[in-house]
Amino acid sequence: MAQNTRRRPLIAGNWKMNGLQADGLDRVRRVAALRAATEVPCDLLVCPPATLLAAISEALAGSPIATGGQDCAPQTDGAYTGDIAARMLKDAGARYVILGHSERRHGHGESDAQIRAKSEAALAAGLMAIICVGETLAERDGGQTLAVLSTQVKASVPPNATAVNTVIAYEPVWAIGTGRNAAPPQIAEAHAHIRATLRQGLGAEADRMRILYGGSVKPANARETLALADVDGALVGGASLDVDAFWAIAQACPKL
Repeated sequence: MAQNTRRRPLIAGNWKMNGLQADGLDRVRRVAALRAATEVPCDLLVCPPATLLAAISEALAGSPIATGGQDCAPQTDGAYTGDIAARMLKDAGARYVILGHSERRHGHGESDAQIRAKSEAALAAGLMAIICVGETLAERDGGQTLAVLSTQVKASVPPNATAVNTVIAYEPVWAIGTGRNAAPPQIAEAHAHIRATLRQGLGAEADRMRILYGGSVKPANARETLALADVDGALVGGASLDVDAFWAIAQACPKL
């Protein structure tokens, strides 16, 4: 399948635990102004901290820039202090939610089963799930990358996932926030393997599903990365906090 002949790229900004209302609103208004003035060949998404989601969703209302949450609970409501249900994110204006990010898997000990339960809750609430998968440095050095990706995809992605409700993000854990970026052949191999694994469970629907790359994506490496087959956009961390850098990454998307 030729790159992007049927899959429109998605550039998603994951702000992580950064931003207060004043600087967060200023940042998205600047991105919105750039987008209003210039067309880019991709969809744009901003995932701020939960405390900013409603205000930023309101600020972006009417623009083509979507908002999303950074996590959700598998439950719909109840006595789960500190958790946020998927339907609450949607009520705050979100259209997407990031699930299974490496910082959740490895920092909070989330299992594939938990991520699948959260993904099912997100889909039931009408959100698009961005399900993250990726290997650690020890797993890559041990030659386990493809086996790890197979296991995570099969166990984390719900059987009712489609290109309309699910995006996959490949995040090599060793390349997140480290300044290191996987080499293009490593990225291409991982993305092709993820898509092949998705085909085993979803059939032809896998060829319509977007697979993002997330691992220290910056303007300097974005064009080369986004041109790779089976790379359908980027999950951008630190660079999404810099408006000029985030916009440069969006502009680096190949034209459809």
